[in-house]
Amino acid sequence: MAVGRDKLKRCKRWVVKIGSALLTNDGKGLDQAAISRWVDQIAALKQSGLEVILVSSGSVAEGMTRLGWSERPHEVYRLQAAAAVGQMGLVQAYETNFQRHNTHTAQILLTHEDHSNRRRYLNAQATLKTLIEMGVVPVVNENDTVVTKEIRFGDNDTLGALVANLVQADALILLTDQQGLYTADPRHNADAELISEARAGDAALEAMAGDGGKLGRGGMATKVRAAKLAARSGAVTVIASGREQDVLLRLREAEDIGTLLVPENEPMAARKQWIAGHLQARGTLVLDAGAVKALCERGKSLLPTGVRSVTGDFSRGEMVMICDEYGRIVARGLVNYGFDDAQKIIGKPSREIESILGFMGEEELVHRDNLVLA
Repeated sequence: MAVGRDKLKRCKRWVVKIGSALLTNDGKGLDQAAISRWVDQIAALKQSGLEVILVSSGSVAEGMTRLGWSERPHEVYRLQAAAAVGQMGLVQAYETNFQRHNTHTAQILLTHEDHSNRRRYLNAQATLKTLIEMGVVPVVNENDTVVTKEIRFGDNDTLGALVANLVQADALILLTDQQGLYTADPRHNADAELISEARAGDAALEAMAGDGGKLGRGGMATKVRAAKLAARSGAVTVIASGREQDVLLRLREAEDIGTLLVPENEPMAARKQWIAGHLQARGTLVLDAGAVKALCERGKSLLPTGVRSVTGDFSRGEMVMICDEYGRIVARGLVNYGFDDAQKIIGKPSREIESILGFMGEEELVHRDNLVLA
């Protein structure tokens, strides 16, 4: 048994994500037999006391099958139409199978705005936790029918990681059509070796990861990045083959299958998880070298005097990217002043804010409690 795998035995809450290629049997329609097997395993895990949130791909792929499309379209409106058609079959499949175990399911469709808006984030968190407490299995997917290209998560691996942050899950299980993460693409390199365990966030892992197939948006690269996101709240991530017999039950017993990616650091506070989960910045603050050092090395708040320039269109409380003079992202955080006011006070000491703006809000442009280092 690998050292980190024993944690899987002690977990209280898992987020399980199942990819499109698995659910649709590589584009041949929903694989009802496979769905039945996964549901049986989740039901058994629930019976043992484990809480499970299911993040399911497959709505677009199932819609493509129902509509007779062989290639995934690029136009957002056609993808949205496919998602609307396919979601019906996907939800019906889960509901029918979980009812065999006298278990209720709940459909949860999320958009990026549900994570980037603090109030909606907390509402989604409360709803999911209430469903879990009631013994319901939430089935989560991106709301493809209404989301726009500019504000989408990008893939359900990322969504799974953000849901893991949202509900403070102990583990994120990414089921795919591959055995795990290899040192090279095993489809093209016979010498590729399966990685049993590594650190989430290891820069070398992304170089080993490949691209997604024709059905899904994700590939191994997105799974590696998802593991890094999930690690922010202390969750371990497992990348494993969903076609492996009893894969979920065997992972629960800490069997050495798939790839385990473990966090490097302690979990963040819940508020900082939310900030870290933002994918859309409303603006950018460029800092001088002294301010970068104060943030990164001394854990200080960001004062206006250390900011050289500001761009974007943001209001108070929105998220901004914080960069050094060379354009490298050093942090992200919730800004205390809107763009117009921020533009007036940058480069100035905090004691001059009131005389410049006519009022005094906070002395920090971004408080350290609302800031997450990159």
